[in-house]
Amino acid sequence: MKVLYIGGTGEISYACVLESVRLGQEVAVFNRGRCEEPLPEGVRQITGDLNDEAAYRKLGEESWDVVCQFLAYEVEDARRDLKVFGGRCGQYVFISSASAYRKLLKQIVINEDVPLGNPYSSYAQKKADVEAALLDWHGEGRLPVTIVRPSNTHRRRFPGGVGTGDDAAWRAVNGKPFIVWGDGTGIWTLTHSDDFAVPFARLLGNERALGEAFHITRHLEAYTWDAIYTAMCRALGVEAKIVHVATDTLIRYNREWVGSLLGDKCWSVMFDNSKVMAVAGKFECKVSLDEGMAGAAEHFKKRLTAYKPDAARHALFDRIIAEQQALGT
Repeated sequence: MKVLYIGGTGEISYACVLESVRLGQEVAVFNRGRCEEPLPEGVRQITGDLNDEAAYRKLGEESWDVVCQFLAYEVEDARRDLKVFGGRCGQYVFISSASAYRKLLKQIVINEDVPLGNPYSSYAQKKADVEAALLDWHGEGRLPVTIVRPSNTHRRRFPGGVGTGDDAAWRAVNGKPFIVWGDGTGIWTLTHSDDFAVPFARLLGNERALGEAFHITRHLEAYTWDAIYTAMCRALGVEAKIVHVATDTLIRYNREWVGSLLGDKCWSVMFDNSKVMAVAGKFECKVSLDEGMAGAAEHFKKRLTAYKPDAARHALFDRIIAEQQALGT
């Protein structure tokens, strides 16, 4: 089976490439050729830029059993793929996002029957718009589509929320407190990319996956935010100095956090993966929270020397923490 990954070296896609190779799939990746980790032996590197129209169109000169699109974010991106790959691939797999599910959420356990619609996140809404266009084209017989929705899936990085995971980790290793929204007891589904890759690779070339949307996450299991960030600090060998701040308060400090918090991370969620298991087979998430955080910590330590704290952002963190800690004193 001839599989093209558009991306292939990112937080999620690199593990998927490794799993595809392990299953004996013939893998090619199209990207700029920049990766801190080597591609496995036998993977064909096609070096190019998404903005180079000629190089991208050239991909359509070959026939592919599967095209995995990790780098499409808007309908126009997908429309270009329709022109390039329509009639030239047996399956087009679009990486969407579980953040596209309806907000306000009416239940903690999410399955694929939950409708899409997220007014707080333009990123999530654009992903939902791409899904709708792709399913229309699938129904018209123009492109055989499978949609995959990751939730928070990690390998080299810590989860962010207000700022990036590197912001929180930098503050932690420098003995500074960092912010967790709410009271830290909200639950969140965190999935390691090695675990995500197992069912993902088994959807490729799978006729039962055509015309369907699946999320792939840790199955019916979640961690509190305090547990996640305490595990991060444990992996870094430092104390977790967590300051809890209500989500509504945080977005009054910075409206740019609406998408990340109200559009995603402030909701307590678990995911039912029964649908993907019925098609790709049962799987277990074998990477524990501590193992995942330990791996991310090793990568963070490599990045630490290059990390340049944004002065304005960290000044805002310091201000919020000082003002919240002063309440009631």
